[in-house]
Amino acid sequence: MTSDARSPGLSGIARAAQSERGLPPVHLWHPEHCGDIDIVIRADGVWMHEGSPIGRPELVRLFSTVLRLDPDGHHLVTPAEKLRISVEDLPFRAVAVRAQGDDLVFTTDVGDAVTADADHPIVVETDPATGEPSPRLHVRRGLQARIVRSVFYDLVERAQAVGDRLVLRSGDQAFDLGRTT
Repeated sequence: MTSDARSPGLSGIARAAQSERGLPPVHLWHPEHCGDIDIVIRADGVWMHEGSPIGRPELVRLFSTVLRLDPDGHHLVTPAEKLRISVEDLPFRAVAVRAQGDDLVFTTDVGDAVTADADHPIVVETDPATGEPSPRLHVRRGLQARIVRSVFYDLVERAQAVGDRLVLRSGDQAFDLGRTT
């Protein structure tokens, strides 16, 4: 990615990624589309560049902070550039959950902490053919995290049956995890 007078460059983005919230204001940046870059986020959460895994977690975290979902797909965005990448399923994975008071706080594979609430709902779709649940969590600005199987099992254990539905609470929100039978 190139840098110009408007761009903080990679070092500026890295500093932002290390701040408390760590998220540059990508929603305010509207650069020209520069093309596609051979980065793929696989369904298993591995970020690939030109067919090889990106082995540095710090670099993956950096890229995750400048990821944006636009109507034409996922992009890495700086004030000066916009590059489309490929995402096989969802860009993030929710790999852990913990209770913090009445809230459920998820940790993603790129280090984001997300509290399930009205702005960050848990949604479970069920494959009509197999009955397989496909849970996800809204992370930020349209970007979603696939809730990994072990975390989903934990959520099911925390849920309560309400009629024929499993309902999970986080704060003052209730989330439907699916049928009990």
